[in-house]
Amino acid sequence: MLKISNSVTLQSWEIQLSAIRSQGAGGQNVNKVSSAIHLQFDIPNSSLPAVYKEKLMALNDGRISKQGVITIKAQRFRTQEQNKDDALNRLLELIQSAMIVIKKRRETKPTRASKERRLKSKTIKGQTKTLRKKISY
Repeated sequence: MLKISNSVTLQSWEIQLSAIRSQGAGGQNVNKVSSAIHLQFDIPNSSLPAVYKEKLMALNDGRISKQGVITIKAQRFRTQEQNKDDALNRLLELIQSAMIVIKKRRETKPTRASKERRLKSKTIKGQTKTLRKKISY
């Protein structure tokens, strides 16, 4: 069971985990041990609330297919258990990141004092540049 928030949890039967051989340089057990984890999660057929499903489907992420299947390949660690935990944590982060509401930016105007400060600094800069000029006699 994967706890997403206080009210939303995913059951273990909704997440498909399969062990595969990981890529990369070989070692002693390269052709024998399947330490990488391939996680698949079907968004439309899950028990997630409709809001979660809509926001996940709207995400522009390469891990989410057009049919709504999230595919995560975890092969960062050497053991299957660590890769399984890593894949589940990455799924959790993906679902939680979809629910973050981005605050809209309100346009503001610069204050009168800030405009005056800017103009004053411009005149001071201009004066220092004129003092650097070559003096003509």
